[in-house]
Amino acid sequence: MNTQRHRFDTVIIGSGLAGLRASLEAIKGGSVAVLSKLYPTRSHSTAAQGGIGAALGNEEPDDPEWHFYDTVKGSDFLGDQDAIEYMCYSAIPTVIELEHMGVPFSRTPEGKIAQRRFGGHTKYFGAEPVRRACYSADRTGHAVLHCLYEQALKNRVQFFDEFQVLDIVVENGVAQGVIALELKSGDLHLFESKAVVVASGGFGKIFKVTSNAFATTGECLSILFEQGLPLEDLEFFQFHPTGLYKLGILITEGARGEGGVLLNGKGERFMERYAPTLKDLAPRDVVARAILREIMEGRGIDGKDYVHLDLTHLDPKILEKRLPEISSFCKIYLGLDPALSPIPVVPTAHYAMGGIPTDKKGRVLRDVDGSYVPGLYAAGECACVSVHGANRLGCNSLLDTLVFGRETGTDINRNLKDLSLGKIPPHRVDKVIAFLQFLRSNKGKERVATLRDALQGIMMNKVSVFRTREGLFEALEELQVLRDRFQEIELMDKSGIFNQEMLSALELYHMINLAEALVFSALVREESRGAHYREDFPERDDVNWLKHTFVYKTSSGIDYKFKPVVITKFKPTERTF
Repeated sequence: MNTQRHRFDTVIIGSGLAGLRASLEAIKGGSVAVLSKLYPTRSHSTAAQGGIGAALGNEEPDDPEWHFYDTVKGSDFLGDQDAIEYMCYSAIPTVIELEHMGVPFSRTPEGKIAQRRFGGHTKYFGAEPVRRACYSADRTGHAVLHCLYEQALKNRVQFFDEFQVLDIVVENGVAQGVIALELKSGDLHLFESKAVVVASGGFGKIFKVTSNAFATTGECLSILFEQGLPLEDLEFFQFHPTGLYKLGILITEGARGEGGVLLNGKGERFMERYAPTLKDLAPRDVVARAILREIMEGRGIDGKDYVHLDLTHLDPKILEKRLPEISSFCKIYLGLDPALSPIPVVPTAHYAMGGIPTDKKGRVLRDVDGSYVPGLYAAGECACVSVHGANRLGCNSLLDTLVFGRETGTDINRNLKDLSLGKIPPHRVDKVIAFLQFLRSNKGKERVATLRDALQGIMMNKVSVFRTREGLFEALEELQVLRDRFQEIELMDKSGIFNQEMLSALELYHMINLAEALVFSALVREESRGAHYREDFPERDDVNWLKHTFVYKTSSGIDYKFKPVVITKFKPTERTF
């Protein structure tokens, strides 16, 4: 294979909000390369609909301390409170900064940034819902991403579009750079750098029904996991309550923030039973379980496995002005107008609360004691600074990417002079080439699509909203069978240029790794907390399980350790809504 070598001060993997925001800080101190498996403006951050949480108080009284409290409570008290407090108090200047950069936020009649209600966001410490979500219609992620991309281009960040990362090189405990495949040429590119930022997004495609784009397969997490670095709190994977039936396409929580309600097959507004105060705007884990309970107990629409999200009582102008994207989704994919007919919805795999463990500066942790890998950073959904704990509040994902993307870039600038330019050793290149050759030349009976469908079915059926010890053990056994079957894979496309089948095989290999790590983490945690619900352990157990799970890949299999939760102001209490 042809090989090209590049040298940059900072290499960033991922062109979503976290990667772009980090690039705008890192470029102030040296050269920056951003690698993306897609064209940057197709990054999954563009799919974020509802808004960014910030206690601006533009439409009613609000306070960052209430935002802090809501995030801790929403996390089912597993979030680290020092990081949460920093994020919530940083929210206001972060949104104002975006406004100054040119993000076209929706406006109040007075010209202020408009805000609406979102699940789990309250005032007076849980007393009633509050308008905290700053939004740009229902295309907030799209608006912010395009703005940051323009800023990055203006500041001479260098982009390498349609590059597939094959290895993140950590040698002698220090980040050295990245090995990537250029899709259009089939060439290998070695990016040697002083700092590497992993901002590659989530991995929702391990589930059959998901709101995530096809590219969200999590290979960067798996690459680090295979090198013995830990992954934190993987058992906590959020299912958004309102995905389009059978498709999983997201219907923003903003639809309920604007007054939409959930109805069961009897026409009942059932959330009043599960969350008497917040009702349809309770945290996502609560609403997702409530919907599935209604379905499991026979109260789905016409006995089927979905409920209705009803917007028909809203002023059509609200749908037209504030929710245009979901209106078009319903018309395109379901052939219905949400102004006239209720929307069939069911929970959809949406967001990973766990990931690569980091501190508040974005530095990747190598152990539970807080030591970090010099030169290696992570930010965004792939990272776990633990501001989301066991369950993320809506509108905190964009905030997380922007606040800690900025912190990551800032820390790189602060320490760049103390970091040495990395060097990628030949044996790492040889290993990558050998795996690519295996995929291209292997003869067998298995196909990528067949194995991927099997993986997604296992995860959906046995590792989704409701979990049991028996089901998780079965999932582990079935995943091991899939790993063995992968060795019998054969590609129909043997070419080296834009070989999408080969890329799918690479992604599948890492998806199996991540699925095993997630299932193992879910087996270890014998309690129910946030998005992790064990039917055999249905209660939250603060005595034994108020701690983070770290899983490691060793020569003898997966191992685990625990790390204490940082608690500063808010002690764990009963979680009522």
